[in-house]
Amino acid sequence: MSKHFARDYSLIHQQLLDLFAIVEKMVNESVMAVCEKRHHLVDSIRQANVTVDQMEVAIEESCLKSLALFQPVAVELRRLATMMKINGELERIAHLARQIAGVAYSFRDSSRFPVPAQLPEMSANAVRMVGRSLDSFVNLDTRLAREVIRHDNIVDEMHRVIEQELVQKMKQEPNNIEPALSCFSVSKHLERIADHAVKIAEDVIYLVDGDIIRHRNQQFGEPPLNH
Repeated sequence: MSKHFARDYSLIHQQLLDLFAIVEKMVNESVMAVCEKRHHLVDSIRQANVTVDQMEVAIEESCLKSLALFQPVAVELRRLATMMKINGELERIAHLARQIAGVAYSFRDSSRFPVPAQLPEMSANAVRMVGRSLDSFVNLDTRLAREVIRHDNIVDEMHRVIEQELVQKMKQEPNNIEPALSCFSVSKHLERIADHAVKIAEDVIYLVDGDIIRHRNQQFGEPPLNH
């Protein structure tokens, strides 16, 4: 690795860590806006999303510039390619957090509707997955990355349970339909956030091992990752 490429790589790496921190905070605050009805957080989440969009573009431009200037190969190329992919996943997580915040704001007039009991736990799990995907990237820890991937099944099951509970509430009382649909939207967004955390974890495994594991467990009934 040339010293000039190493310098650019370090700068992009730090930009990506800064982006991670903003996105993780957005997810945390969007969850608090829903589960704790802290609607005052909505505006700051929307503002943060603008910052994320700008940073995502800047990071992509930096990666493309390094590709053009240094024409990296092998490990160096893999590093840049992985950072570009993670950059995109973070932008998508931020967008979902902004959508959750929007739902929370519209949900403020439905204070009597009880949030499903498992929603805070699901939220905590999705936030934890995002944080651990960051830790796996910072430490190049494939063991932790695989743990994030395995944890996705837990979030998926929680979403299924919440969906069933909300369907029952809508059947019991027509006035529940609108707030129940809002809660379902939040649950679905959290499930997708967890999916993006999984993709980041898969990118970390590719970065460290050069092994593309995406879709592997969904094909031909292959068993889940166990190492």
